[in-house]
Amino acid sequence: QVRVMESGGGSVQPGGSLRLSCTASGTILAINDMGWYRQAPGKQRELVAEIGGDGRTNYIDSVKGRFTIYRDNAESTVNLQQLYLQMNSLKPEDTALYSCFAEGLSTTLPRQFSSWGQGTQVTVSS
Repeated sequence: QVRVMESGGGSVQPGGSLRLSCTASGTILAINDMGWYRQAPGKQRELVAEIGGDGRTNYIDSVKGRFTIYRDNAESTVNLQQLYLQMNSLKPEDTALYSCFAEGLSTTLPRQFSSWGQGTQVTVSS
């Protein structure tokens, strides 16, 4: 079983910064993909950023140049993966519930897993 937990959300003024943290832990054999979705009230969920097992990153156009997704290998172990989303120059339209996900292979059956966290709220307002 792989559990995902986020932290780091909050309220910030436009132009401010926040760093979201995500921890995936449990019976992890390998992480194939890990990242963040967000959903604002009345809007569809959208993929904000993701990082593959090979380190390649992908961002939605609206956050390119402002958000950075990265793994902290120094804090990661065999059964724990630490992920961050550094968000700079935040805009009111970034306000949403941000949810972390992790997909990969487990050391137990079933081999493939796709796990989600509960989400953390980010509010950008003056």
